[in-house]
Amino acid sequence: MTQERQRDAVRTRTDLLDVATDEFAERGYSGARVDEIAARTRTTKRMIYYYFGGKEQLYLAVLERAYAEIRAAEQTADVDHLDPPAAVRRLAEVTFDHHEAHPAFIKLVGVENAQHAKHMNHVARLVDLNSSAVDLLRGVLDRGVRDGVFRDDVDALDVHMMISSFCFFRVANRHTWGALFDRDLLAPDRREHYRTMLGDLVTGYLRK
Repeated sequence: MTQERQRDAVRTRTDLLDVATDEFAERGYSGARVDEIAARTRTTKRMIYYYFGGKEQLYLAVLERAYAEIRAAEQTADVDHLDPPAAVRRLAEVTFDHHEAHPAFIKLVGVENAQHAKHMNHVARLVDLNSSAVDLLRGVLDRGVRDGVFRDDVDALDVHMMISSFCFFRVANRHTWGALFDRDLLAPDRREHYRTMLGDLVTGYLRK
């Protein structure tokens, strides 16, 4: 019975995070309603407060999970056996694929930027989570410098920004870009073109 209750608790918490992710992504922090999250998960506000403590804590848990997911994807990319240019390209592709598959993540980042990261600053673990991405990238860049294929004046955080900005823009600006230029940045027939383009941009910037 104890194991079953534990499984139920995990399922309930996961369901709440899933629905809360959609709610916060679509409505922002101020517009999201705990009542709506409770209704969509067929639970109660009391249950949400039991698991998370309140609306802000639930939002912070959503943010933490969203960042943990992309950082986990990077860590499982297995780039140690690849030469540095291929490793950087692979990490860029992981970010590209994850951003495309998780549009709610893009919206959540936008929500938090609109609020000047005032909530994110309360989650100390996010700093550690995201530093892992830069550390992984720095290790690949250092290998490239030692092999004589990468410049030695490149900052890993700048490369992380380059990769993230391309991937973020493609998803976040899909609709405005389409309205202005009549081009769908997420069109399936252009997906590989943009994926390859990203890798070319990053490796081209890094090469000596």
